[in-house]
Amino acid sequence: MNKLLIEGGSRIGGTVRIAGAKNAALPILAATILAPGEHRIGNVPDLLDISSMLSLLGRIGCPSLLGSTLRLDTKRIVFCEAPYDLVRKMRASVLALGPLLARMGEAHVSLPGGCAIGVRPIDQHLKGLEAMGCRFELKAGYVHGWTDGLRGARIHLDVPTVTGTENILMAATLARGHTTIDNAAREPEIVDLACFLRSLGARIRGEGTQRIEVDGVETLSSSSRTFHVMPDRIEAGTYLVAAAITRGNVTITNVVPQHMQAILDALRQAGSHLEIADDSITLSHRGPVQPIDLVTSPYPGFPTDMQAQFMALLTLARGTSRITETIFENRFMHAAEFLRLGADLEISGNRVKINGVRELFGASLMATDLRASAGLVLAALASRGRSEVLRLYHLDRGYEKLVEKLQSLGARLRMVESENHSHHEQEPMVVNA
Repeated sequence: MNKLLIEGGSRIGGTVRIAGAKNAALPILAATILAPGEHRIGNVPDLLDISSMLSLLGRIGCPSLLGSTLRLDTKRIVFCEAPYDLVRKMRASVLALGPLLARMGEAHVSLPGGCAIGVRPIDQHLKGLEAMGCRFELKAGYVHGWTDGLRGARIHLDVPTVTGTENILMAATLARGHTTIDNAAREPEIVDLACFLRSLGARIRGEGTQRIEVDGVETLSSSSRTFHVMPDRIEAGTYLVAAAITRGNVTITNVVPQHMQAILDALRQAGSHLEIADDSITLSHRGPVQPIDLVTSPYPGFPTDMQAQFMALLTLARGTSRITETIFENRFMHAAEFLRLGADLEISGNRVKINGVRELFGASLMATDLRASAGLVLAALASRGRSEVLRLYHLDRGYEKLVEKLQSLGARLRMVESENHSHHEQEPMVVNA
């Protein structure tokens, strides 16, 4: 198993290009099931989660060729199953449920895994699909669904779940009649999915608002044009925080600043200077980090996927900050690792009080989930001395060429082979189930 060695204390600076959004690419790949033919998709990030989704598509009969443009052939579906050995690696595999039911009338999908940061049930997915005429049986860790034909329905989500909205939206494109999704999630990645579905012939309006309306069509077909995935706003935010925490100066390109307003507002409050253009953002941070209070909430609020990175930044603030986590109940597991660096944190339920310290000190760290991994790397970059970060497979799921990109910005870090007898790796604290 590899580990990341980080020599802290260097200011990072330069320009980095942001990759395509993982959380947009995954539902778009699942959506290709709906439309038989050859699909061409550009700006697909090179990530472990993408490989897992392509493996799932290959397993059901849809081969792919990943180059500068992804080519994916969905003419034939030979199996309607998303097996445990694939789904356990990545929760987004559940996005195959809606498309398989819509196209094949049947789906057999293992209950999802991914980061162990909370329960994240799929009850809202099933509720919406049942309203459209699906029947489900949960047995031996699998969801078995079938339908004689989907029909439009009025669906109100109890919570604005992103993957639930996406699954129902995809299924509705081939349902007979009109579907309304109320209390829908509003994330830009859902807007990107709707744009892709429209390129296949779907009739959708209202994406990006709390009400999405879909008029079902008989068939969808692959487009002759290449569809380009939107940029990753979480990767973009992570590099901006890297510049802020090291008092550096970084320009990120291939971004959509409008997707990042809550992140940019928080960085300004923390004392960063921002210059924003149409598709680039430059951040410089020279003075002390200012304490701020953050509350995670669904888009357009402050994203839970940036919480760990900002916790790293605020450990060095001049004063006391507070973060309230409202999305996932287990998402402060990284706090214990920040304490190893010398941070001063007090956790109470879904709130953490961060008393800023003058400096952090290098330590041996273990990643607990994808975004926690990024937060630990950022904190280590700003620490005095050497740190090592273990269990790096989390990073590979969501950050394309993170080490290479940080090295290009002047960070001192490198990947090395880990020694198996390291006490810190004997038993994982959480299971990436």
